[in-house]
Amino acid sequence: MPYELIPFPTPAALAEDVARRLRERISGAASSYRNSGFNLALSGGRIANDLFRAVVDQERAGGMASAWNTVNFFWADERCVPPDHADSNFRAASELMLHPLGVAPERIHRIEGELSPEEAARRAGEALRARSRAMASGMPVVDLVLLGMGEDGHIASLFPEAPGSVVESDQPFTNVIGPKPPPRRVTMTYSLLRAATEVWVLASGEGKENALRKSLKNGRITPLGVLLDSRDAVLFSSIPLGPE
Repeated sequence: MPYELIPFPTPAALAEDVARRLRERISGAASSYRNSGFNLALSGGRIANDLFRAVVDQERAGGMASAWNTVNFFWADERCVPPDHADSNFRAASELMLHPLGVAPERIHRIEGELSPEEAARRAGEALRARSRAMASGMPVVDLVLLGMGEDGHIASLFPEAPGSVVESDQPFTNVIGPKPPPRRVTMTYSLLRAATEVWVLASGEGKENALRKSLKNGRITPLGVLLDSRDAVLFSSIPLGPE
């Protein structure tokens, strides 16, 4: 499937540009999604945190604060930890972006990592279904998903060599065991990511050039590659791809 690759010289430049694009996307959707809400899924990681800070800085420079309360916020994945834990993706987004933007609590639909992984995945799926239109298959549709990419090419908490029950899941969310602590996680599935209206991937950080190269080749070599083989996406990258 086609993808658009947009390169940047630095992670900061990437975060600034994506923040601008995200604000424009939210502002443009505000009137048409005011009642139902524009469904946006966030991810964790260093580049996501840079993005959150850039969004807030741009808002302070010239805001559209009311538009953010037409957004329903979800998460692409979460560690199975309480919401105030240092490893919580929700905590980072809340402290760096949602709270500074004054997003109403009823617009925030975190994955409840303090529950059992199975229950957290089930509840996350129910919350999304309750606020989304659905495909004919019943899969809910997220309007925009923001993803990062790990050193092994993983996206959300979809890792290489995941079991078939994860790769082929027909549920919106599933529980997984990751290779790094904390290992227990809940993640959006490939099925849900394929159903999304838009997917933006933010690729940044040292030690990821090889994973990015593999992801851009045909053959489903990495989780990002699996996704790019099955749908279109926009890939924002500050990872230099020199000669092989």
